[in-house]
Amino acid sequence: MITNEALERVRGWFVGRLPEEWRATPPEITVDREEITVVLTVADVDLPDGSSDAERDEARAGRTKAFREDTRARRIEIAREAEHRFERKVSWAVRVGDRTELFTHVAAPAMTRLRQRERLVLDTLVDAGVARSRAEALAWCVKLVGQHESDWLGELREAMSHVADVRTKGPAA
Repeated sequence: MITNEALERVRGWFVGRLPEEWRATPPEITVDREEITVVLTVADVDLPDGSSDAERDEARAGRTKAFREDTRARRIEIAREAEHRFERKVSWAVRVGDRTELFTHVAAPAMTRLRQRERLVLDTLVDAGVARSRAEALAWCVKLVGQHESDWLGELREAMSHVADVRTKGPAA
């Protein structure tokens, strides 16, 4: 669990390090044990009234692609600095309107032991064609829980970060 202080240090560093033109809005930064994800918001496309949803979607995709290619060298430089400083990989995403695209990301393995009841759930998802493997089925289940329980998980993360902060203030071992 990352402490609030550690998260604030990462956020502060990125706010100070990112070029001014990338900070029209504050970056959204998420940190876990392996990865720092930086979501940058780019100005939405300006289309004439009456433009179709398809036209807007494609314009946003084009703006996303242009931003990705135009900023690649600087993002790599900043990521290398951050990876050295914080000992985590850096992933980037950009948000244009309601479209968010993740450019790079870490797919970290997670080992678990499951009892037969849980394995049967995964096997049902595989047999039904929802997933190609137990690993993919487990990832699907985690995403589903994350979508439906986001408020509860947010409260839980906040409570855990408070516990971590209190632990850091305790006596050294």
